[in-house]
Amino acid sequence: MRNGGQLTKPGELCNGQAGAVYTWKEVQSHSSKNDQWLVIDRKVYNTTQWSKRHPGGFRVITHYAGQDATEAFAAFHPDAKFVHKFLKPLLIGELAPSEPSHDGNKNAGLIQDFHALRAQVESQGLFQAQPLFFFLHLGHIVLLEALAWLMIWLWGSNWILTILCAVLLATAQSQAGWLQHDFGHLSVFKKSRWNHLVHKLVIGHLKGASANWWNHRHFQHHAKPNVFKKDPDINLMDVFVLGTTQPVEYGVKKIKNMPYQHQHQYFFLVGPPLLIPVFYNFNIMYTMLSRRDWVDLSWAMTYYLRYFYCYVPLFGVFGSLALMTFVRFLESHWFVWVTQMNHLPMDIDYEKHQDWLTMQLQATCNIEQSSFNDWFSGHLNFQIEHHLFPRMPRHNYSLVAPQVRALCEKHGMSYQVKTMWQGFADIVKSLKASGDLWLDAYLHK
Repeated sequence: MRNGGQLTKPGELCNGQAGAVYTWKEVQSHSSKNDQWLVIDRKVYNTTQWSKRHPGGFRVITHYAGQDATEAFAAFHPDAKFVHKFLKPLLIGELAPSEPSHDGNKNAGLIQDFHALRAQVESQGLFQAQPLFFFLHLGHIVLLEALAWLMIWLWGSNWILTILCAVLLATAQSQAGWLQHDFGHLSVFKKSRWNHLVHKLVIGHLKGASANWWNHRHFQHHAKPNVFKKDPDINLMDVFVLGTTQPVEYGVKKIKNMPYQHQHQYFFLVGPPLLIPVFYNFNIMYTMLSRRDWVDLSWAMTYYLRYFYCYVPLFGVFGSLALMTFVRFLESHWFVWVTQMNHLPMDIDYEKHQDWLTMQLQATCNIEQSSFNDWFSGHLNFQIEHHLFPRMPRHNYSLVAPQVRALCEKHGMSYQVKTMWQGFADIVKSLKASGDLWLDAYLHK
């Protein structure tokens, strides 16, 4: 090979591995959908064919094509030695000795300090879960569902009791959503296999959703948060414009699919009420059927069978469907406000090729800690810590937070903490600001 792709000697292996060495420029040239290389710990891997078999979905691999994926790899994989068995056949060489360990203009000192912090929190046992915490959390979900059913069974289905039943079920659904999130991130059991199994149980049987759908969508969000064309959570199908770049881009191109100057107002009609009962429900079912994911579909069906078995005798078929829709409606409000208060007001832009710490800090913020905030948000009020260490059990976020804050202060980086009400208000403010940018660009540029 030419340039950085030459063998050290013809036919000689480099460090006992594959025989070629590469420059970053050469690695970066392999960043298309049909030609994907990436770097992990200076080793170069050709993931073009294997990405379709990646358990976390092929898009996560594609998002790092031509880039250094070392920090993302460490963040997502609890057993690196096991995963390296799959990486070994993909190894094609390593970076040339003259090449830096990181691509772009990343701060090597910052990356080194974050690696030291990761090693420190691992030595402190902060990646070890407390099983009792998650068992009690599951217990209170089951209790809420049981109380909702018993209340109607014992005292009847008048309007007041029906609304109270819906509130209890929506609370159970929201809390089950946070619990499946824990198992989906492999943060409960030491063995990934057990996390995956219980994840299917919780998201399937307790929520009627798909573990694979969630995995393939959510890991993209963590890999490239608030990055256009890579984070599916900000792919809003032109219903909203976000950040400061997209509104101007749409305005200049005279794209007006919606009256974006009013998006902070129609958000209340489109976002919280419809995300789960309309978009997610349809998208989940479509994904399971189109991909022939019969395992996840079977788990999801156990939720619907259980629900209708319990509630059709009490409300009838139509009444049970209406109750389910109302529960999803309530849950959707809870979910949208909690998940967007940490992300929507933050930096949203195209790929900037930043290091892990910088990328996550610019895309996330925290909400003040309290027992209620922890419970209400599933500890996602510690969104910074969750994004930096997605495998960490959530009951340890408060313990690692002071160490993260200290690292941010050392490097002069912003570590944002808000009240929950300020977080909610900032969602609306950011939508209005983006809408105003669009209108100005649409009219004057």
